[in-house]
Amino acid sequence: MLPPPRLSELSRVELEALLVDLSGEVAALKQIVGELREENTRLKGLKGRPKIGPSGMDKATDPPQRDNLVKRRGRGKVTPRVPIDDQVVTAAVPPGSRFKGHEPFLVQDLVISVCATRYRRERWVTPDGRTILAPLPEGVGGHFGPELRRFVLMQYHQGQSTLPRLLALLRSVGVSISKRQLLRLLIDNKDGFVAEARDVLRAGLETSPWVSVDDTGARHAGKNGFCTQIGNDWFTWFGTRSSKSRLNFLDLLRAGHTDYVLDDAAYAYMRDRGLPAALIARLAAEPETRFANQHAWLGHLDRLGFTALSTTPDPVQVATEGALWCSIQAHKFLCDAVVLSDDAGQFAIGRHALCWVHAERLVYKLDAFTDQHRAAQTLVRGLIWEFYADLKVYREKPGKRQARALRARFDRIFLRRTGFATLDRLLTRLHANKAELLTVLDRPEIPLHTNGSENDIRCYVTRRKVSAGTRSEIGRDCRDAFLSLTKTCDKLGIAVWDYLGSRLRVVGHAIIQPLEHYVRARARLA
Repeated sequence: MLPPPRLSELSRVELEALLVDLSGEVAALKQIVGELREENTRLKGLKGRPKIGPSGMDKATDPPQRDNLVKRRGRGKVTPRVPIDDQVVTAAVPPGSRFKGHEPFLVQDLVISVCATRYRRERWVTPDGRTILAPLPEGVGGHFGPELRRFVLMQYHQGQSTLPRLLALLRSVGVSISKRQLLRLLIDNKDGFVAEARDVLRAGLETSPWVSVDDTGARHAGKNGFCTQIGNDWFTWFGTRSSKSRLNFLDLLRAGHTDYVLDDAAYAYMRDRGLPAALIARLAAEPETRFANQHAWLGHLDRLGFTALSTTPDPVQVATEGALWCSIQAHKFLCDAVVLSDDAGQFAIGRHALCWVHAERLVYKLDAFTDQHRAAQTLVRGLIWEFYADLKVYREKPGKRQARALRARFDRIFLRRTGFATLDRLLTRLHANKAELLTVLDRPEIPLHTNGSENDIRCYVTRRKVSAGTRSEIGRDCRDAFLSLTKTCDKLGIAVWDYLGSRLRVVGHAIIQPLEHYVRARARLA
C-alpha cells in the first residue's frame, strides 16, 4: 500500500475524492466490526443483541369471550357499487324439458381503457374586436382528464406506488405521458388539498377531547427531518419539518396560524418552565400582546433584551413556547383536550397523558442477568398487566371509589423495592409519571395507548421506504396533505376514490362535503 501524499499538496477535487474513499472504507470497517462482535458473542455463549418484539399487553388483557356467544362474522352478501348488467345465458336442452327459471351467477370485472378527446372549441370575434373562445367542459383543466388525475393520485398516495412504476403502468395501457408531466399531476395546483388537510387539523383540534401524537424520521431536500402525526379515531394529520423540538410541535398545533399571543396562559407556561419572574414581568409590562408573525415577535424580544441573555433555560425559547401555547389557546385549539404520547419530551404540553404500552415496554426491555432479577422482572410485569386490565374495565364503568383504589394500587406497584437496582430505578421513574399514566381515571374517554398513532404513521413509513424523501416544499406539503386526507377518509368511512372524484369534478361524481364537516359531526356524536 502506497503511503498517502502530503495533504497540503492535494487540490480540492483530490481531497474530496480521498474523503469519499475513506468514508466508504470506514463504513465498511464498522459493518465488519459489528459482525465480528456478534460472532464473538455467539461463540462465547453470551446474550447477543436483544430482539424486542411488540408488546402483547393490550390484547392479552382483553376480557375473555365465550365462544358460544361470539359468532364468526361472514363475508356477507356481495353488493357491487356499480349497476348490474343482466345477461341471459341459454342452455341446449333436449325436447320435453321444463323451464325452471334462472340461477344467478355474479361476475365482477374491470375494464381499463384509454380514450383521447379533441375538443374543437369555437372561436368568435365580436364586432368590437374581442375574441370569444368556447369554454372547456367542467373538470377539464389541462391535457389530462379528471379520471386520469384521480387514478394517478389514488395509486400514488393510497396505493403507495412509485413514480417510475406508475409511469410504466400508464404507458403500458396506452397513455402518452412523460415523467415530468406525471410529477406535475401529483404536485401542481394542489393548494386546495393542502388547505383542506389544514382545515381537518383545525376541526380536530377544536372539537376532539383527546389527540394522540407520534413522530418518525423523514427525508427532505437531502437532509434528515421528522414527520409528526396528530390524530384520533376520526382524523389524522401529518406534518414534516426539519426538527422535532417542542417549539416545532407547538408551531404545528397552530394549524397554519402565524401569530404569537401573550396573556395569563402564556405567563403561567413560562413560570412552569422556569423563566425568571423578572423577565416575565418585563413582558407583562408591555402593552403589546399580539404579534402577527415570527419577525415581529423576535423583534419584540430583542427590544426587551431577551436575545442578549445567555442564561439557562434559554429565555427566548421559553418565552416563544409560551407565546405559541397562548396562540393555540386563543384559536380554541386543545382547550380541554388531552395530548396522549409515548413520553417523548416535546409532546409534554397542556393536559398530557402517557401510553401504558410504552411504559410496560421499558420493564420488558431490561436486561436481567440472574434468576433473582428475572423473577423480579416477571413479577413486576405481571402486576402491571393485571393493573392495565383493570384500567380497561374502569374505562367501561368509571367510578370515584374504583379510582381511589386504583391510585393506591399504583403506588404499591411502583414504590416497591425488588432488589434489582435497575428495575427499582425504573419503577421510581414511572411513579414520577403517576398523574400522566392515570389521566384515564379523570378522563375515561381517552385510550390507554398510542397504538392508533403508530398504525397511522405506518403509511408514512411505507411511503418513505418506497420513495425515499421529497425535494421541493410543494412536494413535501402534497405528500403530507394527501396521506392525511386518505387516512381521514378511511376513518370516516369515505372511499378515497369517491373523495377524489368529488374534488376533481369527475362526471357523475358523488357529493363529498369538506372533510372538516364530517370530523365535527363525528365529534358531536362522540
